[in-house]
Amino acid sequence: MAVQPVQVEALFASHLQRSQRPTAELIRDAVRATVARHGENGVAALVAQEYGDHPETSAGRMRWAHAACALAYSTAA
Repeated sequence: MAVQPVQVEALFASHLQRSQRPTAELIRDAVRATVARHGENGVAALVAQEYGDHPETSAGRMRWAHAACALAYSTAA
């Protein structure tokens, strides 16, 4: 299964941190909860806000979110 942009953005906007070393299940749960709470447009708005507020760390978090989602959703298949 290919990772969808909204999944990556939802993980980026979620409460999970790379330092927590979340499992694939926790990542998928966080993505579902974040989309349910904010909707796809709300998730996109949170990502934009974070890039505006913290441009120095946002790119690294987005790279982590993409890699983490790729792993989490490849193990779900």
